[in-house]
Amino acid sequence: MNSTREQPINDRASTDLAPLFQPLELGALSLPNRFVMSPMTRQHSPDGVPGENVAGYYRRRAEAGVGMIVTEGIGIDQPAAIGAGSMGEDNIPLLHGDTALAGWRRVTEEVHAAGGLIVPQLWHMGVIRMSGTGPVPDAPSLRPSGIWGPSDKAMMPPPYLEAMAERTAPMSEEDIADVIAGFARSAANAKAVGFDGIAIHGAHGYLLDSFLWAATNQRADRWGGNIAGRTRLAAEVIRAIRLVLGPELPIFYRWSQWKLHDYDAANATNPQEMEAHLAPLAEAGVDCFDISTRVFSKPGFPGSDLTLAGWAKKLTGKTVMAVGGVGLSKDLQSSFGGGTVAIDNLGEVAARVEAGEFDLIAVGRSLLVDPRWVEKARAGEPFEPFSLAAYGGLS
Repeated sequence: MNSTREQPINDRASTDLAPLFQPLELGALSLPNRFVMSPMTRQHSPDGVPGENVAGYYRRRAEAGVGMIVTEGIGIDQPAAIGAGSMGEDNIPLLHGDTALAGWRRVTEEVHAAGGLIVPQLWHMGVIRMSGTGPVPDAPSLRPSGIWGPSDKAMMPPPYLEAMAERTAPMSEEDIADVIAGFARSAANAKAVGFDGIAIHGAHGYLLDSFLWAATNQRADRWGGNIAGRTRLAAEVIRAIRLVLGPELPIFYRWSQWKLHDYDAANATNPQEMEAHLAPLAEAGVDCFDISTRVFSKPGFPGSDLTLAGWAKKLTGKTVMAVGGVGLSKDLQSSFGGGTVAIDNLGEVAARVEAGEFDLIAVGRSLLVDPRWVEKARAGEPFEPFSLAAYGGLS
C-alpha cells in the first residue's frame, strides 16, 4: 500500500470508510469507531489545573464523534515529572493534588455527558526536562545514566542543547522506585476521577523511552544492559498501573523509534528486536500499543511494506493504534515550515484497518484545527484548512 489513495478533500464519495466506523471492544470499553484523538501538549492549565476551557476543548471533540480521546501529557505524581522542555513548556496539567483532580473530574464528566470516552496520558519528561523548572524546580531531572543523549540531530534551540549537555547523577534504585510509585498513584487518581483507562507516554525520548534507548541507557545493572534489562522499568510501571486499575480498564502504551534527540533513532533495528521490546510490555498488561510514527504509512523496516504499527500487531497480537500525518500533507516537524494543506488519505487508512494491519487511527493536528473533523469525514464534508494558529489556543 502507498499514498496514492489520497484524494481532494471535497471528493470522498467513492472512498469506502466503513471500516473506520466499525465499533471496537477493548477491555471494558466499547469504542463506537476507530478514530482516536492523539495526545497533544496544550499548555493551558495554570498551576497544573485544567479549567473549564480545557473541559470544553475535549467535550467538543466528543460531541463531534471522536471514538476516544487521549489527553495531552499530564505530569505524574513525582517531583521531576514535568518542567520546561525544548519548546519551553509551561502550564502543563498535573494528575495529583485536589484542585487538579477536581479539574479533571469536570473534564471526564463533560466528555461522558457528550457520549465520549477519555483516557489520560501519564507523562514523565525524564531527560527532556530542564533542571530548575516545573512545579518543583529544586528536583533534579532524572536520567538513566546521567546523560541526555546525542544532540547533533536534535531539532531544538542551541541554548536548550547547551543546558542539557551537563552530566547528572544516574538514577538510583530509590529514584526508580519513586517513579514507579508515582505512575501508580496517578493511575489511581485517574480512575478515581472517572477516566476510562490509562495511556502511558513511553516514547519520543521521555523517561520510559530513555530506558529503552541504548543511547541514553548505558547502565550495567538490572535496569540496563540488554533489551530485557532496558524494558524492565516500563514493564514494572505497567504492572503497577494494572494493579491499581484492576483487570477491565485498558492500558495504552505509546512506543516510538524517533526521539526529540534524533528523528532517525531506533530502539529496534529489525522485527526481532522490536518483539523483544514489546513482548515484556504486553505480558505486563498493555492492551493497546500506540505506535508513534511521523507518517503512518511508512514501512517499519527495510525489505517489507508493513508499517511499524503493522509489525506491532503481527508481533504481539494486541490491539494497535497507528498515528502520523492523517489528513495532512506534511508530518509534524515539517508542518512548522509552512505549506501544510488538508488532504484526504482516509482511503488508505481504511484499507489498512480492513486488512487487519492495525485497529485504530490516532488523529492529532487535524483535530486540533477542526473539532468536527471526524464528523466531517463521515459526512464527506470538506475539512478546515490547516493553520499553525491552532497550536496557540483551545478551539
